[in-house]
Amino acid sequence: MESVGKSALIVEGGATRGIWSCGILDYFMHQDFNPFDSFWGVSAGASNLAAFLAQMPGRNLKVYADYSCRKEFLTPGKFLLGGDLMDLDWMWQITLKDLGIDKQVLAQEKRPFFLGVTRRDTGESEYITPSPDKLAETMKASSAVPIAYRNGVQLGQHRYVDGGVSDAIPVAEAIRRGATQIMVLRSRPASYRKSAPAIPGLMKPMLKDAPALIPLMQTRHIRYNKTLELIANPPAGVNIVQICPPEGFKVKRLGNTAEDVKAAYELGYQAGSRAIQAWIEEAVR
Repeated sequence: MESVGKSALIVEGGATRGIWSCGILDYFMHQDFNPFDSFWGVSAGASNLAAFLAQMPGRNLKVYADYSCRKEFLTPGKFLLGGDLMDLDWMWQITLKDLGIDKQVLAQEKRPFFLGVTRRDTGESEYITPSPDKLAETMKASSAVPIAYRNGVQLGQHRYVDGGVSDAIPVAEAIRRGATQIMVLRSRPASYRKSAPAIPGLMKPMLKDAPALIPLMQTRHIRYNKTLELIANPPAGVNIVQICPPEGFKVKRLGNTAEDVKAAYELGYQAGSRAIQAWIEEAVR
């Protein structure tokens, strides 16, 4: 198990709801604020951190407000015919072609960047630190929501799906590896608690080709809410700053308008200054 330094930045996923942390991280870049020893991202949070570490402010705003709103991304017709609901292949191909990701800057970053993924065959959590050349496919794997993107992503010898299936906010893992000063950028308001699936039995036929994921998908709410309890009540010697969207945050996981996405980005950007202040105040306690 790789040990990390004391300070960690953890960014939750949530598909388009990640626009909130995108705005915060862009503000951090504009303020040259980056006091962290390690970085942890899941799904959209991993993509946001990649743009942050590549020093590309504005990149992911374009992804959320433009590409994710295009008809090519959400394909319900194909889904009904046995295909994918989210065309991640199209999304990754076009955004890497049009926007790129600065591999040279990423290669200069020596602090570890952990991307949370889930083994499709076992359901186990893994925290991968890919090279710049492997980063794009690892981000894609971390975002490969089961059912919506059916087969996951092949990385080496194994196939992986969305890290949020097994560990949506990897606070416990960061603590296990030595982090004691942690900032968590959430994509849900502070009052949010995940509910159990309305019809858990549906997971069996929908995930018949990935049986290890069935119990994980049925119990995601339990692990998620336990993590929120850990954030609220960390062990002695661990301080956690949690930055959440405001109550009533209206951005949905998918199917938003560009105007709604841009408005949410501005809220996140404005929250960046409060996040920095909260971090400084916690550090001097």
